[in-house]
Amino acid sequence: MGEPEGIGIRELRQHASRYVAMAKAGLRVPVTERGKLVAYLVPAEEPGSAFERMVAAGQVRLARRRGITDLRPLPAYEPGERTLSEVLQEMRDEERY
Repeated sequence: MGEPEGIGIRELRQHASRYVAMAKAGLRVPVTERGKLVAYLVPAEEPGSAFERMVAAGQVRLARRRGITDLRPLPAYEPGERTLSEVLQEMRDEERY
């Protein structure tokens, strides 16, 4: 559930519970009338942490997925084989001089 770019009055009336839930979750919902911004639907309580305030102000968007469980494990290295991190560090060291 991401922050909308702007919702019209009619959309707000027809789906009020959806937008109230978004505001309750800490999002700032812009409301438009004939394409012009006229108001914001915001949470009733001031967020506690700095992060929550940034989310409410629209400065930070929450991730859409939870966790990164769909990543594959790193490949196994043969004994004596350099890791990619070691190769990258060596390349960076060579560029500096």
